[in-house]
Amino acid sequence: MRTIRTRTRHRGAAAVVVVTALGLAAGACAPPADSGGDAPAATAAADVPETPSEPVELHILDVAGNQKLTEPMIDEFVENNPDVISSVTWETGGAPDVTGIVKPQVDSGNLSVDLVLTGNDGLSAGIGQDLWVPVVDDFGDRLSNQENYLEPAAAMQDLAEGYGVVVTYYPSGPLLQYDPAAVDDPPSTPQELLEWAETNPGKFGYARPANSGPGRTFLMGLPYILGDEDPQDPENGWDKTWAYLEDLGQYVDNYPTGTGQVVTNVGDGTWSMIPTTTGWEIEPRTDGRLPNTLEAAAFDDFTWVTDAHYAAIPKGQSADKIAAILLLLQDVLTPEQNAKAYDHGYFYPGPAVEGATLDKAPEESQQVLEEYGRDWYDDLIASEPSTTPLAPDAMVTAFDIWDRKIGAGKYTEE
Repeated sequence: MRTIRTRTRHRGAAAVVVVTALGLAAGACAPPADSGGDAPAATAAADVPETPSEPVELHILDVAGNQKLTEPMIDEFVENNPDVISSVTWETGGAPDVTGIVKPQVDSGNLSVDLVLTGNDGLSAGIGQDLWVPVVDDFGDRLSNQENYLEPAAAMQDLAEGYGVVVTYYPSGPLLQYDPAAVDDPPSTPQELLEWAETNPGKFGYARPANSGPGRTFLMGLPYILGDEDPQDPENGWDKTWAYLEDLGQYVDNYPTGTGQVVTNVGDGTWSMIPTTTGWEIEPRTDGRLPNTLEAAAFDDFTWVTDAHYAAIPKGQSADKIAAILLLLQDVLTPEQNAKAYDHGYFYPGPAVEGATLDKAPEESQQVLEEYGRDWYDDLIASEPSTTPLAPDAMVTAFDIWDRKIGAGKYTEE
């Protein structure tokens, strides 16, 4: 059983409703039993008007933690365009929930979710189940602000195969976070990290990559740092990475099955150093989960493994709602709106488009990042190369190998 919190947004009013959903477990990627209904016919692009015939209500499913980044953008659009969208409700879940929630609705032709905000994982699962409208292929001319994507965000957009629209982006990592009271000189190479872990057994750790953004970023970043034969092929091209992680694993007591426990371990002093990302390094210090005395470091030579959030439209959506969503997404990708993605550093920097600079962000974001941000992050983002994450099938392979070779016996299967 999981609990979904749904926030309803009308102009000038907000309410919170707690709904209990059953049977939407992480394994829900298999096709459900026949729903008894016919799959809906695709809405022809020519049938979608420039504006909806009447204001629509939108229900958004967020499985990426994206609400905190885009909700202010969406709220402002709704306030300024009551003739397009009358209200928005939010539902949250995890990426594995996407197919369990959306597929029965698509199969039955009875949509209650109008828009999904997801990472590459949920988007890919939906592509595999044929759940999404090919929004960029069908309506790319109405999403002209995509032309202003930052180069790495544009590369993340290419991964969507036309089925999702990048709304926020960050370079991710891998970085290191450490307690300067316990780490005099942070490692600048993987070999130095290994030597530190050997000298300080049980004081370094990370979460199971299949359950953790920083964990998988560390995993996907090592082949570039170590000079593996093919950083995009974990099965045949990662000999150095797997050997290194086996060596490092001798000094790791356990691998939590979520990043939250990693934060707890650092906060209470159980661990003194962890791999991290820009967002996970910044935001836990802004909200008090971690002390602001912690420091961060980067390896001397590394490649950013990027990440992004996408907007995807379930198949069978009405012409009016597609029209409203296109107008909304076009607005979200303006610099003035997209700059709201700076938030409290959760997805730092956050914006996906050129010109969405920090001075355009809300004053609160500017103040928070002035206090908790790292001046050198922006220079590092500009100076170091970046790459997209593994393709979905390769990522699954990497997780499976890690589970068998590295994590076996040191993590609990969820």
